Amino acid sequence: MPQIRQNIATKEWVIIATERAKRPEEFAKKLEKKSLPAFVESCPFCAGNEAKTPPEIMRIDSNGKWQVRVTPNKFPALSSEGKSVYSFEGLQRNITGIGIHEVIVETPLHNITTALLSVPEVENVLQAYLSRYISISADARIEHIIIFKNHGEAAGTSLEHPHSQLIALPVVPSQVRHRVEEAMRYFDDHGECVFCRMAKEEIESKERVVLESKDFVAFLPYAAFSPFHMWILPKRHAASFSEITRNELSDLSYVLRTVLAKLYWGLENPDYNYVLNSAPLDTGSRYLHWYVSIVPRVTKSAGFELGSGMFINVALPEKSAEFLRNVKIPE
Repeated sequence: MPQIRQNIATKEWVIIATERAKRPEEFAKKLEKKSLPAFVESCPFCAGNEAKTPPEIMRIDSNGKWQVRVTPNKFPALSSEGKSVYSFEGLQRNITGIGIHEVIVETPLHNITTALLSVPEVENVLQAYLSRYISISADARIEHIIIFKNHGEAAGTSLEHPHSQLIALPVVPSQVRHRVEEAMRYFDDHGECVFCRMAKEEIESKERVVLESKDFVAFLPYAAFSPFHMWILPKRHAASFSEITRNELSDLSYVLRTVLAKLYWGLENPDYNYVLNSAPLDTGSRYLHWYVSIVPRVTKSAGFELGSGMFINVALPEKSAEFLRNVKIPE
């Protein structure tokens, strides 16, 4: 019998289509592996091609060579110059497209993926995220910061070289605002953070946990909206990614790299998106909780999802989590 499950944090309903459910291993796409070179002359992100990008904002070096670079996006969605000006004319509302759009180049090498980086290399990437997040938070024009990665064509990437992006907005998106309101409502009703409660119950049940570390738990939500949709939640309550400690950053590097490696080896390097979900900059801290969400692109949304706002998940979260727990990562 199919189930309609609700994510208690977001109040979103998901159909778990048990009658159509696939075995977890069936989502692995047997694609012909491309052999990529370490350097591509036309790639703006390869070491030696630094002049092909706008002047860098920051870099993390090791032994005199850069490991991570942050540059403005060459084709930004928003302009970093100017002021936020609102316009209201009848039913038409707009605001000047002010914001920040940056690219985080994760490695000098063209032929590697984040899942195959070392834990210290992933930590360098997260350190760049944190540095830029804290710096941009001081900009009075900015209301919300989103850090995300698109891996693979189905996830929306346009360049193969491993990179992530940061977009800082002068508004709070409605989906984020909805999440804030639901978290506040749960706190008012129960006197606790809904995300802390989720982490506690997932750790206790263990059914959907993929990996637990000292500071984080990676799990498939009870109402995961797609196969292998995963959250990485910090155990310590914090609303903003900017509150992460040095030790937690190291631990997150291990957890993120490990779950991405499990997806890489277990599902044959699937396309995926991950998003670092943090509180809007001026939002209270008692009821919100930052986290990382990972969405492998192993199925496609269609008319039902567009028309209803609901998703149909053709994989049982419990079975998917068990599959990932058992994936062995080569040394």
